[in-house]
Formats: sequence, structure tokens, C-alpha cells
Amino acid sequence: MGNDGGSIPTRRELVKEAARNPTATEIKESQHEQQEYYWTTDPVSRKPLSQPIVSDSNGKLYNKETIIEYLIPSDDLSEKAEADKILQGSVKSLKDIVEVRFEVDTSAPTKSGRQVWKCPITSDILGQGSKAAYLVPCGHAFSGSAIKEVSGEKCLVCDTTYASNDVIPILPTVATDIARLSLRAKTLKENGLTHSLKKASKEKKDKKRKTRDEADVPPELVEAKREKKDQERSRTGTSTVSENTAIQNASTRALTEKVMAEQEARKKAKMGNENLKSLFSSRDQSKPIGKSADFMTRGYSIPANAKR
Repeated sequence: MGNDGGSIPTRRELVKEAARNPTATEIKESQHEQQEYYWTTDPVSRKPLSQPIVSDSNGKLYNKETIIEYLIPSDDLSEKAEADKILQGSVKSLKDIVEVRFEVDTSAPTKSGRQVWKCPITSDILGQGSKAAYLVPCGHAFSGSAIKEVSGEKCLVCDTTYASNDVIPILPTVATDIARLSLRAKTLKENGLTHSLKKASKEKKDKKRKTRDEADVPPELVEAKREKKDQERSRTGTSTVSENTAIQNASTRALTEKVMAEQEARKKAKMGNENLKSLFSSRDQSKPIGKSADFMTRGYSIPANAKR
């Protein structure tokens, strides 16, 4: 065809082998790769896991800085939507996460600068391929065998009491563990508790109370308060300093201030981008253009005595 010496391949030549289901070995290899990724990488920011590390009610691991950045309002809706798909509504406040306290194995050689974690009781390495778990609310991590063999429901590191249902497997793969964590999260929500066993914030009641209080205040005063708050937020960033001081944990407060400073720096960098500024005109739009108008907007009329 075409006398160019070429040929049209048939379907048999293109499809060398029929589609088949993956073997058990291939499934295990895929699961091992996924486990290695989630044990070393934050799935939201795609950065290496580094302490402080937190976990949600599903047993997934995140950088605490990533969760704080997710909870702070941002203008980037695409990143927010992508994070929502990964978190699946499991994190709505800092009460929905627990800081996982790993013990670092200083004698083990580090891999690509990453820390090696171990069980404080059995000294087993905690990572991909291991059945590890942490306790709520203290967050200390152990190997699965250590929790099963030790009797009593007290943390062996800090003596904090815990319930048997508050043993959270890290990155669970067994269907029974995943179902148990889902049922636990549902039960806690019905009882007005969060993953960290703290009381959930009553947003709806507070909103109703705020609306009721504003009804008794003159509208002019309410509007003035809102304008003052908006000016303070625009001056300091996404949230005010007084809102940050409400965080009692010193490390969390410092991390929140760091994240806010980084967000403000990125925002200023975008606003000061010369390439972005070049897309917009600096001319006063209220003044007429005159003869300097572009030929597309200037218009053109044919003279009456022109030859046709």
C-alpha cells in the first residue's frame, strides 16, 4: 500500500499475549512497593516522612506540617481537592490526628538519610513488611507481636492506659483491620469524640450562638467588626496571631506559624512575578487611548469616495 515498502500490522502482531489476571507473586510485589512508599513518603505533599509524624483514624502516616498546611485556608483549590481525595474526610481538625512516637534505631545504618525505627520492646524494625501499631492517645509505636504478647492495657513506655480498640495498625492491609478502624471512627463520631479521643468541636452550635448574638447587636457595629477582622487577616496572612495563640501545644503552634510564613512567602512571590505582571497593562484604564489604540480595537471605515 503506497509502494513505499511498508506494511499494515495485524492485530495478532500487535497483541502478543492476551490480558490475564496478576499472579499472587505479582500482587505481593505490588503491595510491598506500596507499603515501602507509604512508610517513607507523605502521600499528600510527596515529601519524605520526617518527625513529627502523625496518623489519622485509618492508620496512614503524614508529616504534621502537611496536615497543618491542609487545615489552613488556601487559595490553591487544586492542591486542596487532591488532598481531599487522599484524606477522604478523615482529618477536619488537629483533634483528628495523633502524633506517632517512633523510637529511632541509632545503631542501624540509615538508608538515603532516612531514620530507622524499631520497637522499644522487641527491637524489631518497623517499616514495610512489618505489622506495627500505635496506641491512642499516647501515640507510642510497637511491633504487632509486642502488643499481643504483653498482658495488660497500659503503654509499656509511658504507662498510659488504653482500650483494646484503641490499638491502631499502621498502614493496614488486612480487610478485618480496615473494617475495624472504619467501625471505630463511626462509633467515636456518634459519641462526639475524635480519633485522639478528644471531644469534637461543636461548630453548628457555636455558629447558631454567634448568629443569635449578632441579631442583638446593631448592624453597623457587626459590619465594623467584620471589616476590622478582614483588615487584620490581610495584614498578617491567612489567620491572625491571636488565632495561633489558641493552640496550647508549643511545638504545634511553632509549626503552624512556620507554615503560615511559608504560605505568605509563596503568595508574595506569585504577586511579584515579573512574567505574571507582563500579562497585565499598567496604563490607567479610565483615560482614553486615542491614536495609540491597537488596530484590532481601533476600527476602520471605508471612505465614501473610495474606488470599488
